[in-house]
Amino acid sequence: MSSADPGAHPSAGPGADPGADPGANFPDARAPGPGSPARTVPSVPPSRRFLWAEVGLVLGLSLGQSAAYSVVSLLDKATRAPLAGQTTTLNNSLNPREYFDLAYQLLDIFFALVPVVLVFFLLRQVPGGNPFRRLGLDARRPWRDAGLGVGLFAAMGAGTLGVYAAGRALGVTTAIVPAALDPYWWTVPVLLLSAVRHGILEEVIVVGYLFERLPRLGWGTWQVLVASAVLRGSYHLYQGVGPFLGNFAMGLVFGWVYLKTRRVMPLVIAHALLDAAGFVGFALFGPAIGLGT
Repeated sequence: MSSADPGAHPSAGPGADPGADPGANFPDARAPGPGSPARTVPSVPPSRRFLWAEVGLVLGLSLGQSAAYSVVSLLDKATRAPLAGQTTTLNNSLNPREYFDLAYQLLDIFFALVPVVLVFFLLRQVPGGNPFRRLGLDARRPWRDAGLGVGLFAAMGAGTLGVYAAGRALGVTTAIVPAALDPYWWTVPVLLLSAVRHGILEEVIVVGYLFERLPRLGWGTWQVLVASAVLRGSYHLYQGVGPFLGNFAMGLVFGWVYLKTRRVMPLVIAHALLDAAGFVGFALFGPAIGLGT
């Protein structure tokens, strides 16, 4: 970009009328007249350097950051005491006063979804159409998405419990308490919102966004699939090695489903149902199925 004065018009010669319309010297820059077709500037695909920077920023503001903290958390726990003797608590109370706790919980959910808004904003800037439609996060196929989501929930739910039990038996997974909120009137709604938050955040970024961006950087299908699954497992490492392996496997399945359907919506539904069952169902069924022990 030139550093010249943006107010100057160098094409106007020494004898040019300073009050003349500068567009006269640049016919293509003038506004189209009545009846003339509107001219649009063609969208230019972003460069590889820009895409790498974009991916780094999106992950650095969201799940990449979570993965980094999770790795450090696992190292801290592993060097402190055996993992089997430690507990990981999800959905903690954020304030001892009821309505301040509610305010903090809602703010936490809201700001966690800002990176998702950023993703759709960035996808909107490049050719390819409506980003919600491109990632399949819309209501075009509600029954098919719901059916597939419920099926994935059933399959992944059984697998999750099995991996957790195995990890606890082998001593490589901490005890997990899915919810530790005080029993207020808003506890269940907040836990449900938290489940939806996790479903949207993780599936839009780890699946939809990365499967959209990494191929543009020259990555092959299997590279994208494995990288997405590794990232998913990595930000669960704070719970132990078992959750990493379980979420890695889940990532492979979800990634494969996305490749077949090109729709994030069923993945969001399945993920939200998994978390809702874990968060809300913990108080009723946790002790019976061994969660938190």
